[in-house]
Amino acid sequence: MERELKEYEVYLFDMDGTLVNSEPLKGRALARACLDYGVQVDNNIYKDVMGESWQVVTGHFFAHANILPDLTEFNGYFRSHYEKMLNNELELNVGAKVYIDQLKNAGKKCGVVSSAATWMVENILSSLQLENAFDLVITQEHVTKHKPDPEAYTLALTKLNVSPEQTIVFEDSTAGIRAGKSSGCDVIAVKHDFNGKNDLSDAIKAISTYEEMFV
Repeated sequence: MERELKEYEVYLFDMDGTLVNSEPLKGRALARACLDYGVQVDNNIYKDVMGESWQVVTGHFFAHANILPDLTEFNGYFRSHYEKMLNNELELNVGAKVYIDQLKNAGKKCGVVSSAATWMVENILSSLQLENAFDLVITQEHVTKHKPDPEAYTLALTKLNVSPEQTIVFEDSTAGIRAGKSSGCDVIAVKHDFNGKNDLSDAIKAISTYEEMFV
């Protein structure tokens, strides 16, 4: 249910799908990695597991492809395809850069809280020249529990020394929204073509572009 947004001091963003258009690219890279094993799968099956752990995501593709590859080898194929796509096709979601610049100019703290591997997050930030845009970056390697567990957001609050009441979270998956909410923060949902199967109803507001956040 939407309600009036208050003034926050800290703005935390999930990465994939929330800040950048990487979810469709990830789905295509997973499908191409399956093709390296001689099996064609529809990249759109990624919509069924978007926001889940990597183990769940890869398991979903393996089941559809009827393959049981060595995970390290598969991840190597995936990374090769995904990095090419990130270099050539990656884009920030509409209005994101202007919004982040606006927040920084207003003296707000901004952070990335992602369940993705560090190499994915660093690759995305460098591709878009955002390495210095955030006060904090948390990735898969910094925590032991995947969203919807709130560990990543609780860690972010601790590192920035702020309370949940001072913080707003931006997420695009059911798991991410639950993680943000469980940490005590308000959450804004970001809608896109790949998260239609996710329940965004626990967010206090849903947006399709960051232009909807401009004051």
